[in-house]
Amino acid sequence: MASSFFSEFGLTWYLEELNKKEFMKFKGLLKEEILQLDLKQIPWCEVKRASREDLANLLIKYYEKQQAWAVTFSIFQKINRKDLCDRAKRESTGHTKRYQAHIQKKISNMWSREPITAIHDFFDQKITPKEREYFEPLIAPKTTRKQSHTVLLKGIPGTGKTMVLMKLILAWAEGSLCQDRFSYVFYFCCRELRTLTETSLAELISRDWPDSGVAIAEIMSQPEQLLFIIDSFDELKCSLDGPEAELCSDWMEKQPIKVLLGSLLRKKMLPESSLIIATTPSYSPGLEERLESPDIRTAIGFEDSNKEEYFHCVIKDSSRAMQAFRLVREYEQLSSMCQLPVLCWIVCTCLKQELERGRDLALICQRTTSLYASFIFNLFTPKGANCPNWQSQGQLLGLCSLAAEGMWTDTFVLRKEALSRNGIADSDIPTLLDIKILLRDKNCENSYVFIHPSVQEFCAAMFYLLKSHSEHPNSAVACSETLLFTFLKKVKDHWVSFPRFLFGLLHEKEQQKLNAFFGFQLLSQEVKQRFHQCMKSIGESEDLREQVDFLGLFYCLFEMQNEAFVKQTMDFLQEVNLSITKKSDLIVCAYCLKKSSGLRKLLFSIQNVFKEENGHCSMSDFSLTCWHEICSVLTTNQHLQELQVKDGVLSESACETLYEQLRQPNCVLQSLEINRVVFYCECSHLFEVLIHNSNLKHFKFTHISLSRSDVKLLGDTLKHPECNIERLQLVDCGLVSDDCDVFASVLVSSKKLKHLDIACNYLEEGLRSLCRALCHPDCTLSLLVLANCHLSEHCWEYLSEVVLSNKFLRHLDLSANVLTNAGLKTLCEALRHPECSLNSLCLIKCSIAASGCQALASVLSSNQNLKILQIGGNNIEDVGVKLLCGALVHPNCHLEVLGLEACKLTSVCCEDLSLVLTHSKTLWGLNLSRNALDYNGVVVLCEALRHPECSLHLLGVSKADLDEETQALLTAEEEKNSSLTIIGSQ
Repeated sequence: MASSFFSEFGLTWYLEELNKKEFMKFKGLLKEEILQLDLKQIPWCEVKRASREDLANLLIKYYEKQQAWAVTFSIFQKINRKDLCDRAKRESTGHTKRYQAHIQKKISNMWSREPITAIHDFFDQKITPKEREYFEPLIAPKTTRKQSHTVLLKGIPGTGKTMVLMKLILAWAEGSLCQDRFSYVFYFCCRELRTLTETSLAELISRDWPDSGVAIAEIMSQPEQLLFIIDSFDELKCSLDGPEAELCSDWMEKQPIKVLLGSLLRKKMLPESSLIIATTPSYSPGLEERLESPDIRTAIGFEDSNKEEYFHCVIKDSSRAMQAFRLVREYEQLSSMCQLPVLCWIVCTCLKQELERGRDLALICQRTTSLYASFIFNLFTPKGANCPNWQSQGQLLGLCSLAAEGMWTDTFVLRKEALSRNGIADSDIPTLLDIKILLRDKNCENSYVFIHPSVQEFCAAMFYLLKSHSEHPNSAVACSETLLFTFLKKVKDHWVSFPRFLFGLLHEKEQQKLNAFFGFQLLSQEVKQRFHQCMKSIGESEDLREQVDFLGLFYCLFEMQNEAFVKQTMDFLQEVNLSITKKSDLIVCAYCLKKSSGLRKLLFSIQNVFKEENGHCSMSDFSLTCWHEICSVLTTNQHLQELQVKDGVLSESACETLYEQLRQPNCVLQSLEINRVVFYCECSHLFEVLIHNSNLKHFKFTHISLSRSDVKLLGDTLKHPECNIERLQLVDCGLVSDDCDVFASVLVSSKKLKHLDIACNYLEEGLRSLCRALCHPDCTLSLLVLANCHLSEHCWEYLSEVVLSNKFLRHLDLSANVLTNAGLKTLCEALRHPECSLNSLCLIKCSIAASGCQALASVLSSNQNLKILQIGGNNIEDVGVKLLCGALVHPNCHLEVLGLEACKLTSVCCEDLSLVLTHSKTLWGLNLSRNALDYNGVVVLCEALRHPECSLHLLGVSKADLDEETQALLTAEEEKNSSLTIIGSQ
């Protein structure tokens, strides 16, 4: 071993790794070892009373260094501490220890330069037991069989991912975490790496080495003991989808930085090494697919205990700190903000400023806009002064202009030229840095960033009340209407609060703050009128409504809190689709929905709101109040006809609240759909609603398992004289054959039930009893869906009897069931019978081959009642189409819609189809999407479409699969033919 290892690091550190019992045993074995090796005696009295440091000094004093270590290692082996021997061998050159010392110094220097000193003070602590619990799974593999380990750490910007990683590295460097697991931990920040062109992994490691003596070959010799931390991967804008041939395995070879990191992450380079990759949630889905069995972790920032501790760190007066913390905890949006360390600093700083000025904290905690406004205006108002000076006004106005330019140009690192262009002089910059609204960018010279993107968004929103967009020096800055629609259509995903703040600044209290600060007429009325027109446009345009993020709109209205404006907006909206994922969403939705009166359709999902405790789902009193206000829409909106609840979890209290509103006599709801919802209550309460609410006509349950007792109870409900359900859908509800007896009983006794959809259930053996009921003269069902019900061979005979006997049945869907040639023939024999009154038949994905089309053709040429035939997803091929086309031109065929999507057709069939188009008097819809048509085939179809006898109005073709010339041909045909609509993906 190298002498530097002994001289620099000594024995003390290794002896300190021994517990008290092991240390006493070490001393006893030392006496034996000295005698066996015939070494110079160390006085036993000195050994006996020696501390770990004293004993290390004694060993070095009495023996040569090499001999002292040899004796130590020999004893370590005997007391079963071979791990210490292995570690010493790894560190024998001293490289690891020098590197760890360098890392400790580097991180300490980084934190000391942190502009927000309160964050530095808070984080500059030793690793806690709770943090150790969090860290260890990040750097230890799930199984002992596989040493290589990949962790994907996700978190929105500002959640403290970098801080978590820094503490992890520091804990390793200090020797308190995973010393036995990794010899080296290397940290790469992609924000810095993106400026590099080409480099090698060896060069990247060398850049961060404490001196020029980097032993790169030695480091790489044990890749299983290396951990690479890749921070801010999203900043690199790098996809891992490239071909493997482009990747590199040589860590000495220079490569573009994206190829280099791609090779490391996809395990082409150093596959035995471990990885931690930190990125944002929006960037992670594609990344997860390319990583090798990643362990997915989420960084959530501060927990409540961290927040409280941090409040005391910023607000030194303990009672005031607790006052502020308790108040913030009452307001969900502020409490959520405080999960992010930087935003927690903003909230704490603002509340501290307000306390020092003797103001009521509750007034600024109600809305985030109010807090940001107070924070910004306090920064620019000198201490002790009631108003800013003209210089501060000019600085803030320039900052708002700069922020708006950055938002519209997607620029968050702002060059000095941009500051100058927006009216910020060089002499203003020290002030802006001093009050910490701007920070120097660490990676770009003469560049600056706002302390947090949300501050930039707030300043950008303020610009629209101070100046017209047409006065901005950058033409990319658009008007307020474009701003709103860009946000609501999610054109720019990184816009989180930009328009919300603008709505919030239209609040009367914020108007007063703005007027007091700037002292000139604002553009508030003009912006409000424009927003009013936008709301009206959303209400009037179905196309706009489909694009709008209603939750984003509701947050805007919540920030504004103008009762008249919110009510007027809600009156414009007839349909709303919401995805509630946190408590603040619940609060905002409750605020807006309770002011609505014109809703006709409400769709929402609700997740992560109802807290699970001891296996049960519960909610706070305040959340329950908000939930009640949302559910009360069912009784206050006299036009609300449809409710869809999907993808969520409802606690017992939440269920009771919903059912209570559904049972009210003034609930006029006609359609109730529930999809993928977990209920923490009995289904019986829901089924009671079907009896109590006489307006309900449609009930749909999807992807929710029903027990046998649930099904029986539902059957009894449907037979109740007060139940008016006409359409029942129970899709993928875990129904089995025995449940068919229940539905059979309902079909015979209920004259109200007209539509029954029990698709995606395992009904095979139960179909016999169901079909017997369908043949009963008292059964009046008109629509039956049995798609993907695992129907067996004999089921087709039962269904044939139904087709012959039931005079009410008009639509039958048997899709996604295996239909053999024999089964198809049996079914078609019944369909050909003059007594068959079926209008619509769906046999999508039924394994029908071209040979089966002969039987279908015989139906088309003889059954004048059949108007719709859907047979997509079968291997019909051109041969089968030819058979069908012969029947389609028969005078007895009255088919109106034919579905042939994904039937393995080519352009060869277009000649036959063109004949149908020019001869059929009834066919108005034909779906040929997802078939291999080419230009020549489309030309033939277009010629037929132009024929004066062609009655087709709707044509389905996959435009995206066609070349540009063929797409242009179809577009031109559609433009010429006003009665023709061509549908299909572009």
